[in-house]
Amino acid sequence: MMKKIVMTTALLAGLSVSAFAEDKIIIKGSDTLGAKMVPQQAEAYKEAGNEVGFEIAAEGSSSAFTNLLSGSADIGMSSRNIKDSENESFTAKGKEIVETTAGYDMIGVIVNSANSVESLTLEQVEGIFTGDITDWSEVGGQAGPISAYTRNTSSGTYKSFQEMAMGKRDYGSDTQKMAGNEQIAAEVAKNANGIGYVGLAYVKKDGITPVKVDDIELKPENAKDYPIARSLFFYTIKGELSEAAQKFLTWATTDEKAAAVVERVGFIPLKK
Repeated sequence: MMKKIVMTTALLAGLSVSAFAEDKIIIKGSDTLGAKMVPQQAEAYKEAGNEVGFEIAAEGSSSAFTNLLSGSADIGMSSRNIKDSENESFTAKGKEIVETTAGYDMIGVIVNSANSVESLTLEQVEGIFTGDITDWSEVGGQAGPISAYTRNTSSGTYKSFQEMAMGKRDYGSDTQKMAGNEQIAAEVAKNANGIGYVGLAYVKKDGITPVKVDDIELKPENAKDYPIARSLFFYTIKGELSEAAQKFLTWATTDEKAAAVVERVGFIPLKK
């Protein structure tokens, strides 16, 4: 009899632990959002008294949609709009995608701090990343071969930059693909002839300097005029969001503390 009582007590204890286990929100997608902004929002959310766990994977915007479609993410992060082909994949499964703006960004064109070039036209930026311009002397700098660093093909930033700064042309064959914003910034900081592009939140790294584009400085107050500006997004599936995930999503896009995180990491909050 004693063994049965002990076993029953242990079973009840296990059920009790399970019943009070914290909810978990899985967020996957964009490196631009997922490397800094969303993890810091998650911490601020928990510090505000919300008992919830987070799993955040920054693997590129394309992964936001593949993970949502497979059911392995609650919220997708993307630095670009969903493609028609991606949307059709959800429609084919009877699912409706919901887009929520998370904040605003400006893609900074960065050079090594030792580079004398302080400003480029959008046409020159296009020439550099398509491979038409290969030497710094062609854009007013000291002679030297240009080393152009880009994001990889799964990145929303890769596609956004291609559309806004390159006239939708293909990247040059000599461009070097990097996994994330931090990696591009690190490579440009090490290479005196380097040039790359990163989200606004990543331009303050030592050793790099953002150049003006069409004489417009990379500052949040210039976002409306800067030629390489964009929105950042959260994506979800209608009717499939858990209560915990919906609560966080609402907080992340309406609460002042969430907006403070967006601004602190270097992006532009919704209210601005």
